[in-house]
Amino acid sequence: MLSSSEAAERSTLGWILLGMKGIASPPALILTTAFFGFAGLCREAGISWEEAAFMTGMVWALPAKIILLGAITAGTSLPAAAFAVALSSLRMMPMVVALMPELRGAKTRTPTLLFLSHFVAITAWVFAMERMESVPRDKRAAYFGGFAVTLTAINTVLVAVVFNLMGQLPALATGALAFLTPVYFFTSLYGSARDITGRLALFCGMAALPPAHWLSPGYELLTAGIGGGFVAYLSARIIAARRSAA
Repeated sequence: MLSSSEAAERSTLGWILLGMKGIASPPALILTTAFFGFAGLCREAGISWEEAAFMTGMVWALPAKIILLGAITAGTSLPAAAFAVALSSLRMMPMVVALMPELRGAKTRTPTLLFLSHFVAITAWVFAMERMESVPRDKRAAYFGGFAVTLTAINTVLVAVVFNLMGQLPALATGALAFLTPVYFFTSLYGSARDITGRLALFCGMAALPPAHWLSPGYELLTAGIGGGFVAYLSARIIAARRSAA
């Protein structure tokens, strides 16, 4: 990032442009690649490219869009599909709560923060939390908006273009591209974890998934998340107590 003197001299437009350059970072490129797979899924689900592009811009979070596609192909009613997507997106609430105070400057308006909250997903959240400390507080909203809005717009256009070209891509390649997203989610969350609790929670949640599926099919993610998180919390407390005793 820039030095303190360079950061102070950069204009709002300069920070927006600097945020836009962030789409060339590895996390953004991996997410963009994963949208190739999403375009293929939309094509297989029988929806139009206009609907696929609309879903990309309006829903944005990739897991929520996958849930919506599953609801469409299963013939689920609109209220039920909307509820499922909303329930999936609740996981973004802690990210929004953690990020918005970091973006708020002395002159930042609430409508601006509400608008930017739509673009908070794992990629944008990790990108912002890793870089926000070096950005002047009154320029953080501009910097984050430059990155997040540009990333969403590019992927919306990309889905529309790839959808119409997807017939030339093998089905196996389409499925492989889609799996880049969970791989990125795991590595990003592990890298952004600030203490041992967050990292233990990732591994404990993964280890708890098979028994959770056996105990409560259909609710395995919720069960594994709660159980794995509880075990990770207790383990971190025990490790911290032993370190302090030593």
